[in-house]
Amino acid sequence: MHIVALIVDLKVPKLKVVFLGKVYVLLKVYPSSIDVNLDQLVAEIKEVLPIGVVLGSYVKEPIAFGINVLKIALVMPEETQGGTSSIEDAISKIPNVSQVEVEYVSRI
Repeated sequence: MHIVALIVDLKVPKLKVVFLGKVYVLLKVYPSSIDVNLDQLVAEIKEVLPIGVVLGSYVKEPIAFGINVLKIALVMPEETQGGTSSIEDAISKIPNVSQVEVEYVSRI
């Protein structure tokens, strides 16, 4: 008795596995004056964030003479066009924002 083995090459395309990373960004947002409602400013920031960028948390940090800054934690896709520049530009265009600084960036 003979056993015949039949090997079939199915030409299955190989799947490419791509792991898309996320990036943690910590921003400092300086209001234009001490009279700016920081909670309202956070709501405005949420509205202008690029697609895929998620606002995680924020704190109000006193810096001097009654002036507070917002420290905002964001998570964004690693492949976001323009990186943090697109986020900084969007937030800087809000009328009650004086300045935006990137304090920390890390891949997660």
